[in-house]
Amino acid sequence: MNAHAADSGHHTSLSGYLSGFVLAVVLTAVPFWVIGEKVLAPGAATALALVFAALQIVVHMHYFLHLSPKAESGWSLLALAFTGLLVGIVLWGSAWVMGHMNANMMPMPMAAARPGPAPSGPAANVVVAPAMPAMPGMDTQGMH
Repeated sequence: MNAHAADSGHHTSLSGYLSGFVLAVVLTAVPFWVIGEKVLAPGAATALALVFAALQIVVHMHYFLHLSPKAESGWSLLALAFTGLLVGIVLWGSAWVMGHMNANMMPMPMAAARPGPAPSGPAANVVVAPAMPAMPGMDTQGMH
């Protein structure tokens, strides 16, 4: 008897799959209803949707992917946790980089920020860089 056969339980039966399906539908429909009908404040509705999304991940892992601490001596659950950690690091790092990019960018010149008609003609494609201050000992009259 292999490890899969020894681990087979109620979740491999039709009633187990139907239970998972019903839970998944409920965990999807409730946040849609709460947000669509504006039952809660926007922040609370977002929090509810995130909690229900996390619960739905657990339902899918248990009922459809059959992940549990007993399956494969817990290695599949450990691999899933490690994958979640890596995804979390990538998402957090990406959000951190994007959040700090704005603070570290050069300020936009006022002429470019001013609303109005866009320039046309050959000068429209010319990018003008801000003038750099002369460095001490640098020849500013010409390049030799």
